[in-house]
Amino acid sequence: MPILNKDMTLCISLAARPSNLGTRFHNFLYDELGLNFVYKAFTTDDIAGAIGGVRALGIRGCSVSMPFKEAVIPLVDAMEPSAEAIESVNTIVNDGGTLTASNTDYEAVEALLSEHDVDRAQSVLVRGSGGMAKAVVAAFRGAGFDDLTVLARNEAAGRALADKYGYRWVATDPAPGHAMLVNVTPLGMEGADASAQSFSDDHLAAASTVFDVVAFPSETPLIRAARQRDLAVISGAEVVALQAARQFERYTGVVPTRDQVERAAAFSRLPA
Repeated sequence: MPILNKDMTLCISLAARPSNLGTRFHNFLYDELGLNFVYKAFTTDDIAGAIGGVRALGIRGCSVSMPFKEAVIPLVDAMEPSAEAIESVNTIVNDGGTLTASNTDYEAVEALLSEHDVDRAQSVLVRGSGGMAKAVVAAFRGAGFDDLTVLARNEAAGRALADKYGYRWVATDPAPGHAMLVNVTPLGMEGADASAQSFSDDHLAAASTVFDVVAFPSETPLIRAARQRDLAVISGAEVVALQAARQFERYTGVVPTRDQVERAAAFSRLPA
């Protein structure tokens, strides 16, 4: 990595609980490609002030995580379709003081559905109704899926999400039979829910494809169970890597190769 200097371009992330994931991913590629950039994670209790700083200080790029994805909308100048579609932002690019927002989570999910050649006619069951679920459900609608059910205990959030995109909502597990199962909850994530399998064995037995957006660990109980049944799998690790690569391209104007993205993603997951 270049020694810090006055001409170095700064990119940052803003999150309630910053991690090293984006910092490692972006700085790995800056070093690999010899770019005079540096990436640093921050948290804040003044999101308006932070975005004002992005504009005033010429910070080139800003990744946005919860709980700021909607709060930044009135603070930017333009919204790309990916952010408008779900009214949620995860990426801001500063072009000479003009801030443009996008959502590379949405883009990554839509791209992975195409890359894995997922059958648009199959029935889909999505568990979750939070911020990431908005990106996932909107991406399924954008990709042309018509048969989708949102499974969420929170009726207000679940019904609103389903209604927004013309889908169904249920509060409890429906009978097995959906061809594609999608987990957009913390179930299976490192921590208290690490051992939880977000869909039952009976649901897996009836499915052909499993998509778990949980990124840590990359092999969640759901993903392991799906692989044991030889089901098609899309992992959260793929989503995180692709959305970060889309951010990197916007910030730098450089498109990293698949190999570079995979190595940056592997580096970002190494223990601290």
